[in-house]
Amino acid sequence: MILSPPARTHELHSRVSDGLHVRLLWLTPDDRLFVTVTDSKHDEQFCVEVVDRARALDVFHHPFAYARHDGPETHPTGAQLPIRVSASA
Repeated sequence: MILSPPARTHELHSRVSDGLHVRLLWLTPDDRLFVTVTDSKHDEQFCVEVVDRARALDVFHHPFAYARHDGPETHPTGAQLPIRVSASA
């Protein structure tokens, strides 16, 4: 199952490759950007908040590089995603 974004969320970009679905999402009420990664092979997902908008496409293309250094906190697909990482580095 693919994560359903909250209402008033716009998908700006999306790609699927080898079981990974990566999306760049804009949450309009808060004017915040997020990159979500859903791994259908391992039934896990994580989310990265994009703090530095100039890096939005970089985070979209390389979300694992912006995940926590000890590995992203993953959750079963379909679970509500917490925001774990700020991509501002």
